[in-house]
Amino acid sequence: MQTPLNQVINPTDGQRHQMLMNALSEENRTEDYEYIIKYLSPPPDITEYAGPGELRGIKIGIIGGGLAGMAAAYELRKLGADITILDASKERIGGRIYTYYFNEAGKCFGELGAMRIPASHETTWHYINLFGLNTIPFTPPQGNNFIYAHNTRLRRYQSVEEFLYPLYNLTPRERRTPWQNLLSYAISYSYLKLPPPVRSELIRILPEYSPEALKLMLISLRDNFEALGLSQGAISMISAVAPENGALLHISYDEIAHEAYSLDYRNLYRIDGGNINLPYAFYNSFSAVDVPGYAHIPESMLGSVCFKQDHCVTGIYRSGYRSKVVVKYSISGNGKENADIFDLIICTIPFSRLRLVEIKPYFSDIKMQAILELNYIDALKCLFLCNRRFWEKQTDYGRITGGLSFTDLPIQSIIYPDDHLVCPAVSACSPNEPGILTFYNLGQNSVRLGGLKKQEQLDVISGNTEEVHGLPRGFLNSIVESVKAVHWNSASNYLGALVCTLPGQKPLFSYAMRQPEYNNRVFFAGEHVSTKHGWIQGALYSGKYAANQAAMYWHKNYSRSSV
Repeated sequence: MQTPLNQVINPTDGQRHQMLMNALSEENRTEDYEYIIKYLSPPPDITEYAGPGELRGIKIGIIGGGLAGMAAAYELRKLGADITILDASKERIGGRIYTYYFNEAGKCFGELGAMRIPASHETTWHYINLFGLNTIPFTPPQGNNFIYAHNTRLRRYQSVEEFLYPLYNLTPRERRTPWQNLLSYAISYSYLKLPPPVRSELIRILPEYSPEALKLMLISLRDNFEALGLSQGAISMISAVAPENGALLHISYDEIAHEAYSLDYRNLYRIDGGNINLPYAFYNSFSAVDVPGYAHIPESMLGSVCFKQDHCVTGIYRSGYRSKVVVKYSISGNGKENADIFDLIICTIPFSRLRLVEIKPYFSDIKMQAILELNYIDALKCLFLCNRRFWEKQTDYGRITGGLSFTDLPIQSIIYPDDHLVCPAVSACSPNEPGILTFYNLGQNSVRLGGLKKQEQLDVISGNTEEVHGLPRGFLNSIVESVKAVHWNSASNYLGALVCTLPGQKPLFSYAMRQPEYNNRVFFAGEHVSTKHGWIQGALYSGKYAANQAAMYWHKNYSRSSV
C-alpha cells in the first residue's frame, strides 16, 4: 500500500534504504549512504561476546526502565543472567516514550514523548522488525499548514520571501535567496565541506575526533550562522520559520548537523496505535519463553527479568565484597531505605537525575564532571482533545489533515492528526469528529511556558493557537474537552527532555560517558550516552551496546569460579 506521501506502510529494510538513497541523491551526497547505514546499525549480537547461559547465576541490576534499560535486559537475558530493572515510575512504563490515551478504546491518543522514527535509524528498525510492529508514515509539514511569524500569518505554500522578508533586516543577497535555500545553507554548508569519512564522525563516538570535525563541535549554532556571514536579521527570520532551530541557537552546531547528515527529518514514521507499543513489546517479552530473537537459545539457558516499578534509586556503592555493587532505592510510602547487591549494573537514567544519586566512591573525574554539567534542554508537550476538528473545515486553502504549523509564538509548533489524510470519501472523515492537537516546544519557550500555573499555561497555548489559525479569542473554550501536558524539566524522574551538548561537550564527554566504572562493574546507557540524543535510536543502540560491553568484560575478566 502506498500513501500520498510516497512512503510505504510497514516498509521493508530494502524500501527504507531506497528512501534514504533517494533523499541523499536529491542532496547530491550518495557517498554518505554506506556510512549512515554502518554507524546507525545495531551492535553485533551479544552472543558474539559471551555464550548463551554463560551468565547464569549472575545478578544484574538495570537502573531505569526506559528503552535503553529494556534493550539491555532483552539482550542480557540471552546469556542466562538474573536481571532486575529498577524503574522510578509508579504508573507507567516506557520512559520518555509516553503515549497518552484519552479513552479506553485507544483511538484518541497523542505522544507526550518520542513521536518520530526516521527511516535511517537502523537500530530502531531492528527492534521494530524483531517484534513485528506495524508502522505508518508521520506526516511532514504540508503546504496548507501555517507559518506564523512577526505577527504575520501565511500558509506554507505562500511566499515567505514576499510576505516575511520585508519585515526583517536582511542583506541584499539574503533577500535574493529563497528561504528554504537560506535555511539549508545555514544548517548544512559547514559539515558538507568535510570529506565523507570525516563528516561521518557526526554520528560516531570516538576517543578523539579529526581536527576538521572537532572545529564544528566547538562552536554553537549561532556561531556557525555568524561565521557563514548571516545577518542578525536572517538569524531572526530563520528562528521564526524554523523555530526548532531558533530555540537552540546556543547549543553545539554538531547537534543540529548530525540530524541533517542522517536525514532525521525525512521519511518519518510512527508505530501504529502509539509508540508505547515498542516498550510494551519489550516488557511482554520478559515473561515469555517464545520470544522473537531467542529461537537459537535453549529455554534452559535463558535468564529472567524482574521489572520493579516505583523503585527510585538513591545510591550506588562499590562493595568490598567480591567487587559487587550495592544499589539503594526508595519505594513510595515505604519510609525505609532498601538495597540490593548486584554483580553488575547498567545505569540508564539521565545524568540530570543521576546527579541527585549518592555515588560512593565517586566515578572517574571526567564522568563526575559530565554528570554535573552535561546540558539537557527542556521541552513541553501538550495535547488538546477537541470535540471537533476545526482545522479540517474546508476553506479556500483546503483542509488541514496532518503535518505541522510553526510559529515564533511560545507554543512553537502545532502537530495535526493525520488519520483523515486518506479517506474513501470526505463524508467518511468528518471534521465534526473528535481529534487531538499536539503542541511541542523546546528550550526557553518550554522553561517559561512550563513555569506558569496550569490555567495560565492553557490560556497561553489556546491564545497562541487561535492567533495562528486566525480564530476569535476564546474560540477554543467550547472546543477543548480534555488536556494532558508534560513539562519534562518538572518531571522528577527526568529533570530535562533530552541532551543537547554545549560547544565542546561532545569531544570532552561522549567517549568518557560510555566507559564502565568500578572495575568494569557499572555500565552506562541512555540517549545521553549515544550519538543520537533525543531519539529512540540513541536509547536502543546504547542499551544494546552496554549489554555487549558487560558481556565482553565479564567473559574476559571474571570466570565463573571467581564469582
